[in-house]
Amino acid sequence: MAKPVLLFGYGNLSRGDDALGPLLLAYAERHCDLDDVEILTDFQLQIEHALDLENRRLVLFVDASVACVNAFDFTVLEPVRDKSYTTHAMSPAAVLDVYQSIKKQTPPPCFLLSIKADKFELGDGLSANAENNLAEACRFAERLLSNPDPVFWRKQARPA
Repeated sequence: MAKPVLLFGYGNLSRGDDALGPLLLAYAERHCDLDDVEILTDFQLQIEHALDLENRRLVLFVDASVACVNAFDFTVLEPVRDKSYTTHAMSPAAVLDVYQSIKKQTPPPCFLLSIKADKFELGDGLSANAENNLAEACRFAERLLSNPDPVFWRKQARPA
């Protein structure tokens, strides 16, 4: 049986700051109560990940982003069929859209924690800025996971 909360971090540990999603998951494994949380990681989102949303109360996607203004952004996700729908790497919104299409129901409340990143070169380590941003995002995620309530999470979210 699926745990009620899914924490899904994606990115490549061998590509510098792209490792931020998986690194936040590693932090959660060491510092958070995960009795009701399932952790899932992959290099990128794919169509099959829509099935991982089934029977969840909350879903948190975590990824590196060059678009963040702050150390991290936390937003509510809505299903959207975007251009990533036909590629091998999908956006979280496209994954929600696939879920809605195949299950004929609204996906569970889903959120995206984007962590500001700078460098994505193969073989690079984490940049100093990304390391600081990760620390802030980890503390924020720990607060979320300690209060797995959709209302609380929505109050923490910034407008998309």
